[in-house]
Amino acid sequence: MLRIFALITLVFATTWALANPNPIVVNCDGGQSLNKTLSALDKHTPATVSVKGTCTEYIQIVGFDGLTLKGLAGATLTQPSTDPTNGLTIQVVLIIASRSVTLDGFAIHSRSSALSSIGVGRGSADIQLHNLTLDGVGAYGIVVFDGSQAELHKVNARDPGYATLGVYDVSDVHVEDCYFQQTTTGPWNAGMDVGSGHVTVQRTTIHNMEVGINIGSGGRVDIQKYNTYYAYQTTNDVIIDNPAHTNFWGVAVGSGSLLNIGFVKLWINHPGQSWGGNTGGVYVYDGSTLNAGANLVISGSQGQGIFMSNDSHATLAGSSITGSGHAGVVVANLSTVESGASTPPTQIMGNAVDLFCDSKSVISGGANIAYAVNACANLLPGDTEGLP
Repeated sequence: MLRIFALITLVFATTWALANPNPIVVNCDGGQSLNKTLSALDKHTPATVSVKGTCTEYIQIVGFDGLTLKGLAGATLTQPSTDPTNGLTIQVVLIIASRSVTLDGFAIHSRSSALSSIGVGRGSADIQLHNLTLDGVGAYGIVVFDGSQAELHKVNARDPGYATLGVYDVSDVHVEDCYFQQTTTGPWNAGMDVGSGHVTVQRTTIHNMEVGINIGSGGRVDIQKYNTYYAYQTTNDVIIDNPAHTNFWGVAVGSGSLLNIGFVKLWINHPGQSWGGNTGGVYVYDGSTLNAGANLVISGSQGQGIFMSNDSHATLAGSSITGSGHAGVVVANLSTVESGASTPPTQIMGNAVDLFCDSKSVISGGANIAYAVNACANLLPGDTEGLP
């Protein structure tokens, strides 16, 4: 019996040791190199590397399966002062052709020559980006491309050259508990730029960007609760706010793209510009779609609330569009808006003009719209004109 017990103990200890190898610590302040340490690892054996101090180097994670980089208190990854001359796009941390890689607990700084602070590409999957602070004037905070998949959790990104997050090339990204902000009066900025990719968002704030979320080239964004690695939260709201009045669009949806608002509330506060035009809370154009239920709330737009144009379509079942300086809902150039039955009904009120549609566009479901004072000429009470 003692032999059996000893054998079981040995097997357990061996298994634990294999699953929990001796920790690897890189002290960049002590002159050690994170890249040098990574180059010595077996890329197919799970490993955890803890990092101390400030690492001033371009970190390349290529072909790894099961790597965790854990920043200890104050750990920083900084773009070197000299740009590489190998012709490659500059990214402070580049993760390519890898899977099950976690980057956790770092501040990352880029310069204007960088494409991004973090790049994830070439089919990488299960890339976990947690507890990060990104700043600098590289074009992107994070860019995900080439059919890759990543999850962002508690990422605070500010002042990008263009977008704090870019998602392209049929990539898929989950975003939760993040804060994307612009604190300067720099160039045109987007909180998220999604082109031919998919992003799911919950519990995230986008602050003072010229466009909160820009969706193009057939991209899709779901404002939606989803299964998460983290503790259940009672509030999953997504907020796009604009106290600086620099915003043009809360969300812009173009070129055959989709914004889908599911079981998470999207608040868009004070979007648009005072001169109106197509600026406002949600701008949908060029054959794109807005699918919104009771969880879309647009308030205090300086421009329009929702602007539809060029053969685009929206459904509003219980949405709220109030206090716009121009129109609550504008429908133009062969576009349509449908208000479905809901409790409460769609609320469009307190706008300079509540509803506007041109002669070639239609708003249906007028019986499901409450409080609107100004009605467009092509407002149908039901889903269609009278049927035979």
